[in-house]
Amino acid sequence: MFLNKLFGFLGKNLAMDLGTANSLLYAPREGIVLNEPSVVAVDNRTGKVLAVGKEAKDFLGRTPEKITAIRPLKDGVIADFEVTKTMIAFFIRKVIKGLQLIKPKIVICVPTGITMVEKRAVIESAQQAGAREVRLIEEPMAAAIGAKLPIDQPLGNMVIDIGGGTTEVAVISLKSVAYSESVRVAGDEMNDAVQRFIRDEYKLLIGENLAEKIKMRLGSAMPFSEPKTMRISGKNMVDGIPKSIEVSDAQIRESIREPLNMIVMAVRRALEKTPPELVTDIADNGILLAGGGALLQGLDRLISEKSEISVVVDDDPLTTVLRGTGFAMENEKEMESSFIN
Repeated sequence: MFLNKLFGFLGKNLAMDLGTANSLLYAPREGIVLNEPSVVAVDNRTGKVLAVGKEAKDFLGRTPEKITAIRPLKDGVIADFEVTKTMIAFFIRKVIKGLQLIKPKIVICVPTGITMVEKRAVIESAQQAGAREVRLIEEPMAAAIGAKLPIDQPLGNMVIDIGGGTTEVAVISLKSVAYSESVRVAGDEMNDAVQRFIRDEYKLLIGENLAEKIKMRLGSAMPFSEPKTMRISGKNMVDGIPKSIEVSDAQIRESIREPLNMIVMAVRRALEKTPPELVTDIADNGILLAGGGALLQGLDRLISEKSEISVVVDDDPLTTVLRGTGFAMENEKEMESSFIN
């Protein structure tokens, strides 16, 4: 008990999955200690932060003019530096309670297509939020580590990580990324596609949160065994009054067809550009599917059908990347070659 208290007092290291949709934190000995939406509610007049995380997400689409609910990360990278800094600091304080003699070291996973400017923004945000040292690891590498793939072997392992803002496709061998592609099409783009479909087809306006609920309940890449429907309400574009309609899984599947095709095309491109020996390994070992997008019904079957390679969904795809980031943090010397700074 005394040692645990001393450990907390001296400061603890953290692993962070700073996502467009959700941010997760992992601490040694404790595992996942935070899982909150990456949303901040701000008072426009004073600039004061009113809510962060779950509470702020409830504000989306429901705020008066004086309050704005902001998602400070777009396409997996920082779009609003100041708000991101505030959000990271809030999450760190929520996890690390009480006095700390030593500031935490943080390992953060980032998209593979991140630029030097974006990389610097992530590091500076975390440092200004209270981190003493920041290490970065690419999301597909973290996912491969989290899924316990044999990344230290001279074998090709393909990882598809579908988050909120980006889809990461990477081939990993000998603890290095042999080929990678970051497509800024993922869960958010599917939500937008659902909103556009409801607007164009029914002249009905719905919010971001409802679009996500529709996607989660009716969204699929392949037909269900039995058809599904859902009754939804929105604002009629013609007269502004509330209107209720019923939508089917077939309609929602068609509405998200384009973003799904873009993900499949990224996988096909990755296979085309990967050396034949590694492609043979991938054909033997299968493709790993991780991230929140992996939960979309039938997506594994669609990718398998289009690539002619078996696809395996990780046991807990929402936390695959964070588990890998946490392992890399706890085994920093062993995993040194996996970090990109």
